[in-house]
Amino acid sequence: MNRIIERKITFDEKANGVCETLFHNANGYIGVRNCLEEGAPDTWDTMRGTYINGFYDVIPMKQAEALCGLVEEKETMLNIVDIQTIMLNVDGVPFDMEKGTVLKNTRILDMDAGTTTRVTRLRMTDGKETEITVKRMASFGQLNLFLMEYSVCACNYSGDIEITSCHIADVRNYTNPNDPRLAAESLKNLSVQETLEDKEQSFITCKTQNSGLSVCTAVAHELSQEAESELVKSGEGSYEYVLSKTLEQGEVFTVTKYCIFADSIRNTGVLRTARNDLDTVVNNGKDYYYEAQKRYLETFWNHSEVVICGDDAVHLAMSYNLYQLLQSSGKDGRCNVAAKGLSGEGYEGHYFWDTEMFILPFFTLTNPQVAKALLSYRYDILPAARENAKILGHKKGALFPWRTINGKECSGYFPSGTAQYHINGDIAYAVISYYLTTGDLDFIRKKGFEILLETSRVWMDLGNYCKKGFVLNDVTGPDEYTCMVNNNYYTNCSAKYGLHWTTKIYRILKENGGVEEINARLSVGDDELQTMEKAADAMFLPYDETLGINPQDDSFLEKPIWDLAGTPKEHFPLLLHYHPLTLYRYQVCKQADTILAYFLFEKEQSRDVMQRSYEYYEKITTHDSSLSTCVFSIVASRLGMQKKGIDYLGDSTKLDLENTHENTKDGIHTANMGGCYMAVVNGFAGLRVTQEGLSLHPFLPEKWESYSFRICFHDRLLKILVEKEQVTLVLVDGEQISINVYGQNVLLTKEQKRQ
Repeated sequence: MNRIIERKITFDEKANGVCETLFHNANGYIGVRNCLEEGAPDTWDTMRGTYINGFYDVIPMKQAEALCGLVEEKETMLNIVDIQTIMLNVDGVPFDMEKGTVLKNTRILDMDAGTTTRVTRLRMTDGKETEITVKRMASFGQLNLFLMEYSVCACNYSGDIEITSCHIADVRNYTNPNDPRLAAESLKNLSVQETLEDKEQSFITCKTQNSGLSVCTAVAHELSQEAESELVKSGEGSYEYVLSKTLEQGEVFTVTKYCIFADSIRNTGVLRTARNDLDTVVNNGKDYYYEAQKRYLETFWNHSEVVICGDDAVHLAMSYNLYQLLQSSGKDGRCNVAAKGLSGEGYEGHYFWDTEMFILPFFTLTNPQVAKALLSYRYDILPAARENAKILGHKKGALFPWRTINGKECSGYFPSGTAQYHINGDIAYAVISYYLTTGDLDFIRKKGFEILLETSRVWMDLGNYCKKGFVLNDVTGPDEYTCMVNNNYYTNCSAKYGLHWTTKIYRILKENGGVEEINARLSVGDDELQTMEKAADAMFLPYDETLGINPQDDSFLEKPIWDLAGTPKEHFPLLLHYHPLTLYRYQVCKQADTILAYFLFEKEQSRDVMQRSYEYYEKITTHDSSLSTCVFSIVASRLGMQKKGIDYLGDSTKLDLENTHENTKDGIHTANMGGCYMAVVNGFAGLRVTQEGLSLHPFLPEKWESYSFRICFHDRLLKILVEKEQVTLVLVDGEQISINVYGQNVLLTKEQKRQ
């Protein structure tokens, strides 16, 4: 089915900012916003950015009161270089959309080819009509390659053109002091260390001010026809490659721009790496990488496509979301997934719980190698997580930071940041899910169990016994409108789950060998694990007898209910209009909290309790977070409220494509994209992966004709097709397997099985 998005774009500031995000190019390592090559008008708010996943600098974050352990510096993703600027002059007149008449302005994203294309036809001030076509690609086959083809057509004239292709290191980060989700200060944290010109190739090596990281960017060009050319150094740390050519009417001239990135996180010699890789890609040529891109994406879609028949708009939006997850996710174990992917600077490139709860499930089910890489990143920052636990006063264990890039806590406001201890439970849950889906005991033995053990050790040090049982005090759950509470239901559930599975995994390892090395390295034994099992069994989960629901925490039901109906529409999201303490004193939820626990830990409560709780929290949740409606959709579907499941998914699939939150210009909502996938697969299809195996309980949304998806489970590739009268299971690859469908076991072989 169609996986191409084509849009005619109006020439205005709002449309421009959204397009910079929607049509950005990324591959999990590099990301380039799709800005106008010639630059936007000076009066426009534009975020001209190029990013490397995990590349950062450290900047001060001074606290008004320097209390013990408060964070006073943070890591922030840097805008590293401008390689997308290309300027055009026709007979001395600049190609300027602000001054000319725009006859055509179209953007195209081809998710099978892995490219974006801009086609703009402009009647310039002297009447000449010029059309430019710009094709861009961030390569999945060569992760440090960004490719541009810039074509110029002289539509109704013959004349001289001059193309100036820029390589600029003098860049700054975007800033918006009025939005807490963006940096409040303008950063220029890269300084040029070395420049080099060689055979009309340019190399710029920069170093960060504080983190000590280096990056080298390299640029080369290839011309479709002979032209006069000159590489000129323009200011400190910048180059201009200037081309001059006479075009006949109707003639097209193309310059291909090869851009290579090499950073010191992954390479010992950044200049040497950049030079070698640039030579390689130029010798291979663009067609080689276009073909490699198509092959990579063919494999990707073969393992992960979701096909929705009967609603073309939702189908295309779902494809877009899955493609963006691929573009956003680190694949080398050195980085993770930023809240905005590599599409913009919202949340400063930090990694949150978003990855483990909303993004990693997609890869665990479709591309386990990427899932393993993302979990390996968490393993690599365990030393920093152990240090973070010590700062918070814990004698043992590791506490993963709420927001980070290289492992240090970057949250300056601890009540809704560091206090979200559930990050430990989220990461542990992801490790367990990966194991249940793949059976990869080798990863568990080498990395996974250590994550489980160290996160569980923090639960043991954080909690204590009282007459209620084992309790966890002064924590913040997923709902950031309620902070620093005792016994947040979600947090306690995730701690219980992690503690139980730590002991289960240890027993599995014991049965399969290799536990002696783990005992010696981690100083773990049966006594410690028994205390964890005891704490898990005694974990207190709040329950209110009067209402028959699970309170979000011990004090939640004692607060007055916020008047959502009486709150002006322009006051949403609440966090931008009300002091945090005001919000904390009310029953009002930013996002799914207890409801999320029902999705992940549904065996902890009866269906009746979950139903009553769902109806209670539905009335007091604002969904100010893009992570919320997808969870309400999943749980509604599982509780049999199919219409609500469909309604809550609603426009979430098109949140960025239609800019429904009015902030897509700052970057995509990556976690929402993963949440939409889960709403279909875990909600509508009722997919569950447990120790007992794989089960499904699908329903078909009323307006859909059918839907299908593919998943990987224990080295099998499966296709599930849900139609009005039947569910069809196909074993695409791998050995036969038994799957539970509507409570009945179905033995699946290479032949189709219908239920």
